[in-house]
Amino acid sequence: MLMRLTMEADHPPLIYLGPDDPLPPAEAAWDHNCGVPGLLAAGGGLSVDRLREAYSKGCFPWFSLGQPVLWWSPDPRMVLQTANFKFHRSLRQWMKFYKPQIRIDTAFDEVIEHCARAPRPGQNGTWIVPDMVHAYKALHAAGLAHSVETWIDGRLCGGLYCVCLGRAVFGESMFSLVPNGSKIALASLVAFCKAHHISAIDCQQNTSHLASMGAGEVSRADFLRHIKTVQALPPVRWDFDPLYWSELST
Repeated sequence: MLMRLTMEADHPPLIYLGPDDPLPPAEAAWDHNCGVPGLLAAGGGLSVDRLREAYSKGCFPWFSLGQPVLWWSPDPRMVLQTANFKFHRSLRQWMKFYKPQIRIDTAFDEVIEHCARAPRPGQNGTWIVPDMVHAYKALHAAGLAHSVETWIDGRLCGGLYCVCLGRAVFGESMFSLVPNGSKIALASLVAFCKAHHISAIDCQQNTSHLASMGAGEVSRADFLRHIKTVQALPPVRWDFDPLYWSELST
């Protein structure tokens, strides 16, 4: 099992949601004195409306097979400020050699299925269970989830998928079939965001990989203030212009 709930720890009662129950506010998530800090609620399903509500409130689903849907809002939150992105020289050189093509939303189903199968260090399973795959495909059909894809010689070699409400962008998962395939997808997402004056990409939880690319932790309170403002902005058109790469040279 990917994660185990430490129910022996002292914590408030876990809220179980019915299909029509609203999510509690993110601030109600368990704190660091509990066995699983950041856990907010369970149940409630994964409908498009539920996912839209969750992201608008700064929450996301994360659970493994055999568990109910679990909703999380960690504090602090890992966020990549696009101005802080580290476009390493080795990645620039890799791009010049392989000349990848960036596409958006041409292979969403393939991207999320690759992400679900991708091995993760320190994990013996995946949180992208079949119900999650189905839910995010529906979210993509609703225009709220997007794939950013790295193609080389007509082959999908890496990518990521994310959620976007207005101009609030929430990264979800990445995969690579070749070295740097996912890093190029992330770099192109940063370039896209900078071109559209999107200042931050939610990365949910701290990892050394994300930190190496420039992501850092912010308080939940700051994160919630940010998404409240930017999700009310007009949405952007999700396509990639190679001119966006110039955003990473400034």
